[in-house]
Amino acid sequence: MGRIVKQISENTTKYYWYPGDKQDWIRAAIAVGAGVAMFVITRALTDGPLWGAVLGASTTLAVAGFNFGRRDARALATFPDIAAARRAAMVDTGRAAWRALVEGFGAAAAAVLIVNIPRTGFAYNWILPVVPAVIGALGHQAGMLYERMQQTAAAAAAATKEASPVPAPPAEAEAGAAPEPAAAAAGS
Repeated sequence: MGRIVKQISENTTKYYWYPGDKQDWIRAAIAVGAGVAMFVITRALTDGPLWGAVLGASTTLAVAGFNFGRRDARALATFPDIAAARRAAMVDTGRAAWRALVEGFGAAAAAVLIVNIPRTGFAYNWILPVVPAVIGALGHQAGMLYERMQQTAAAAAAATKEASPVPAPPAEAEAGAAPEPAAAAAGS
């Protein structure tokens, strides 16, 4: 969440809040661009806009969900201790609520788009509109899992680095100490 601070007078300060940072807007543009590209490709290969809309919306929501999941996992990992928890919890909750609102709106908009394409049948009217929302939720979980695995790997690497204070022997000393396989076989 970005903010602009303007000092109006000695006792008055105005705060202007805007959603996201520049990197967030770039990730959003990549998600929308991937969805549009999938729509165009699928539309060119099929007979109507239905499958292009389903796959394009699913692609957009999967990429956006992945990015939202990574941000949620980072926010959970940096959650502060109990002493400063109340204020930080409000900030983190507000950001998570904003991401959930955007993700929910994207899923609803995709469902409305797909329902309004003129096709009839149970699958077209009831199953396909839900597909982008499900794929977006799976992308969100994949993003959280990816970020958590990165954090775990970084913690394990740091623990390994701290656990081995003795430097590794140089490679030349190891090569000279071990007999070569051909010499060992000839001596037997």
